Amino acid sequence: MVREARPEELPSIGALRVEAYERGGFLRPGDPYAGTLRALGRQGDGTVLVAEDGGRLLGTIMLAAGAATELAGTAGAADIRALAVAPGSQGRGVGRRLLRAAISRAAAAGVHRLLLSTQPTMRAAHSLYESEGFRRAPELDWQPVPGYTLLVYETAVPRRPGQSRRSPGGTENLVP
Repeated sequence: MVREARPEELPSIGALRVEAYERGGFLRPGDPYAGTLRALGRQGDGTVLVAEDGGRLLGTIMLAAGAATELAGTAGAADIRALAVAPGSQGRGVGRRLLRAAISRAAAAGVHRLLLSTQPTMRAAHSLYESEGFRRAPELDWQPVPGYTLLVYETAVPRRPGQSRRSPGGTENLVP
């Protein structure tokens, strides 16, 4: 099941992100970015979704818009951030379900363009993004720190005919 995270789950979600990134070789122990991964969503800076099975958190993804974004600086655009699947749950389609849920929530909120940053070594994630309609946007690649380039992917989010701006979770604005 994929649902919106509850506030009391955010510390566990942050720990899941860090563990997934470290075990995947995408974050060195002690890297300052671990603090960012732990904090995402705690300040109301986006909508955090989780996949769970029997109360156990399997993975997470976050949608961000407005000032909370790294890439989407225009109305109707949003970022996907921090897709992470717990190491023991990888390879079971959890990441795909989370990505699809994020796209669906964005569409319901009236978002028409989704963007995301990814590390060059996250090849499995690149394949997932491409299989779900994201395309590389190399003109948007950027460096959060000198010498370290993040790759950018983007996709158009079509609005379904008759779709309201109200999200399935009952909130008017999915992302701040």
